Amino acid sequence: MRLVFLGPPGSGKGTQAKILAEKKNLKHISTGDVLREAVKNGTDLGKKAKQFMDAGELVPDNVILGMIKELLQKNNDGFIFDGFPRTAAQAEALGKLMDELDIELDSAINLVVNDQEVLKRLTGRFFCAKCGADFNVNTRPPKKAGICDHCGGNLAQRVDDRTEVIVNRLKVYREKTKPVEEYYRSHDLLENIDGTLSFEQVTSSILRVVR
Repeated sequence: MRLVFLGPPGSGKGTQAKILAEKKNLKHISTGDVLREAVKNGTDLGKKAKQFMDAGELVPDNVILGMIKELLQKNNDGFIFDGFPRTAAQAEALGKLMDELDIELDSAINLVVNDQEVLKRLTGRFFCAKCGADFNVNTRPPKKAGICDHCGGNLAQRVDDRTEVIVNRLKVYREKTKPVEEYYRSHDLLENIDGTLSFEQVTSSILRVVR
């Protein structure tokens, strides 16, 4: 089973991808993990990527795809791409790479969540500045507002969970990543899943599709 997971920030695709990977014994592949592993191992591509990362620049697609190629050459029996591809160009490049390796993608699982729900989820996230515990005012609220249940520390909000930042992230998503949906739809691979359902219902919906 070879899958791509798509969806806006806050859709839960990362968590759902990890759960499915565990249930189906698939390799969970995120570009962040791939980059960190290559840099840690000191591979040629890892050294190239580190130069861009150290300079605060985005790692070029050809470097990321080179790392993915190395990974798939070692093991392509079953995997889930989480958060990649992010652009139509990356989707096309990944398609060519998989053709080159003579492997096929089974489905692109797309978690559909509207902007209002994304804002509600992400702006509701808080963490303890003292012990790092996570809370969410909607799904896992602290017993006392603004105070950590575990250590009594003050709760804070991450910069990228503020409304203005999330609105911009959604704008970038629509501009860059939405075309990826069209790419996979045109190849008859897109499977839309209602990401606003309960966590367990989303998991069940994904399992029904991939069976």
